[in-house]
Amino acid sequence: MNKVANVLPNEKKTVKSSINTAKRYYSKHVDFFRLINKMKLWPSRKGILHGVKSFKEMGVNAELITHCNETIIIKNSRNSRAARWLRNKWFAGSCNKCKIPQWKIDKYATTVFNKRWGSQLIEKK
Repeated sequence: MNKVANVLPNEKKTVKSSINTAKRYYSKHVDFFRLINKMKLWPSRKGILHGVKSFKEMGVNAELITHCNETIIIKNSRNSRAARWLRNKWFAGSCNKCKIPQWKIDKYATTVFNKRWGSQLIEKK
């Protein structure tokens, strides 16, 4: 969101708000499925970041469909490659077919995972 600074009517300057640079804190021990469902991002084995179109839990497994129409069956494991890559923010680039917007990559880059505190992404009843 942009805010207009106090200037003359002919000159409009925009100042970026602090919403874009705000950090989001998540616990490292958060449930992996809830993290995927919240972030809507999936790192492939080659390091390409995909956008998640739909996510359906099926017990200890889940079906993940990306925006480039790839179907992936994943297990709920905090120690998996994908979980480590999301927590450590390792990726080589974003998928051209998924067309992940730059604001989403910036938001992901400012996300912080902490061992001792952060959101647990608990569902509200």
